[in-house]
Amino acid sequence: MTTVDSPAAGGIAPALRRLYFVRFAFAIVWAALLVVTMSRLGPLGIALVVLYPLFDVAAAVVDARSSRATGSALGLYVNIAVSLLAAVGLAIAGASGVPAILRVWGVWAVVSGIVQLIVGVGRRKMGGQWPMILSGGISVLAGGSFFLGAAAPNPMLTNIAGYAVLGGVFFLVSALRLGRAAKGN
Repeated sequence: MTTVDSPAAGGIAPALRRLYFVRFAFAIVWAALLVVTMSRLGPLGIALVVLYPLFDVAAAVVDARSSRATGSALGLYVNIAVSLLAAVGLAIAGASGVPAILRVWGVWAVVSGIVQLIVGVGRRKMGGQWPMILSGGISVLAGGSFFLGAAAPNPMLTNIAGYAVLGGVFFLVSALRLGRAAKGN
């Protein structure tokens, strides 16, 4: 379905659209910074890695505030908790090196991907959520890949930049589809 079915959902679609555009822009800029600065894992690299889940927390807070009227905020609160734990875990893992960061990032990607799937499925009637559902599924698979890839010789953090770009593209597509769904009303 490509239309917004309820007045409550109609109010959330424009807010989600704006949020998704911001998330797209952040993901692209973040990935570019990660690629440029990640020749070695240093304080800036660790800060960037920790920043990503913290931005996810902020985005989930904005989303949850917008979603209260629709009753779809529970998964977002779970995502907030999971992303906060990931940020702490990544900060700690930074002292142990790239493999530890990839393991924490992988677990976070799997769990947050499952949450994104659940939230996206719950919102599918509002339109524009299929990219979010696909993104959640891909996050689960990518997370497993990051976790397993941590054992490879010379694992690289730049792989997570590609993950961020792909996630950003999914947010962009979803924002564009939400705009089309809102115009269909």
